[in-house]
Amino acid sequence: MASSKSLITAFLLALTLSSMSMSQATRHLMQTTAPNLPKTTLPPLPSLPTLPQANVPPLPTIPTLPQPSLPTIPTVPQVTLPPLAATSLPNFPTIPSFPFFSPPPSATAP
Repeated sequence: MASSKSLITAFLLALTLSSMSMSQATRHLMQTTAPNLPKTTLPPLPSLPTLPQANVPPLPTIPTLPQPSLPTIPTVPQVTLPPLAATSLPNFPTIPSFPFFSPPPSATAP
């Protein structure tokens, strides 16, 4: 199992190095030689023919049906609540607060 992993690793390393050297060689070749290609011109494109315009009849209209009237929502009577009795809340114990210490100063990096 270990030998197959090392074989795969070696294969990928060789593939990577070969592709890098090939790309460098290709770049060097492209920079040193200037291709002498003849200048070619393309013939002009033919003009598009005009398409005949078809006379399309208008779409038929859908007859509108009378809409049924929606029922009205009845009104809700107003409810008045009696005032609340004045009650005093019990005294809750207070939670003591603990002082928070400041963090130590950070060491400055040189």
